[in-house]
Amino acid sequence: MSAVAVHRAVLGDGRPTLPYAEAGPPEGKPIVLVHGYVDSWWTFEPMLRRMPSALHAYAPTQRGHGDADKPSDGYLPEDFATDLVAFMDSVGIDRAVLVGGSSGGVQARIVAGRRPDRVAGLVLLGVPAELSDKPGVTELWDTVRELEDPVDRAFAKDFARGMTAAPIGRGFLETVVDENLKAPARVWRETLRGLLETDLRSTLSGILVPTLVVWGDQDTLLTREDQQTILDTIPDSRLLVYEGAGHVVYWEAPDRVLRDLAAFTADRT
Repeated sequence: MSAVAVHRAVLGDGRPTLPYAEAGPPEGKPIVLVHGYVDSWWTFEPMLRRMPSALHAYAPTQRGHGDADKPSDGYLPEDFATDLVAFMDSVGIDRAVLVGGSSGGVQARIVAGRRPDRVAGLVLLGVPAELSDKPGVTELWDTVRELEDPVDRAFAKDFARGMTAAPIGRGFLETVVDENLKAPARVWRETLRGLLETDLRSTLSGILVPTLVVWGDQDTLLTREDQQTILDTIPDSRLLVYEGAGHVVYWEAPDRVLRDLAAFTADRT
């Protein structure tokens, strides 16, 4: 098992301070794990604990989430993408493979398209091409826009449970829910609003770095056609289908994700 160290990155220029987890030997190839909606670095804990010696992982918690600073604004995908580059600057990462989980892949691909000099490769783990066309997301928005503090724990638990095809460990589920509840209602609301009001398909254009797309065929949120849109738009991309896995493949199959990630990263510098 790999040791996981937790630090804080001061982004400067009025930007928030972000906690981040780090795992893997310093000589490993750098990867940055970018979490999705209302998660924190803890969402990648199953991977971080198993990090192979070939990889050196950084997993920041984004603004408004977990134990990160919670400014009053700045919750558009573009804001998170700008923070991501500032995070890399803060911890001294010149170039890395960006690994986006769920909606975290949106800001990761924005950076890949705009700053290819900083991105050796892009991995999208259950990342949508578009969200505004998903009935489940529309239903979620109807609830989230009415949320008040404190966010109801039963709602957050049901939300987390819906991310996998098979039940996840009770202890890990409770940790995920605890982390989700650290985001105030306004962050749940403004982050989802930003995802719905942004033209997400446009964030796929201009990406020329090698890209690995991973999708679980039991994902109740994203369809194969949605993932095909990503493949059709990013020239150097390929798809891996995880049979029997749901939306958050890195909870259900962390060892497989790491094997595929290590293989993909082996030829990137």
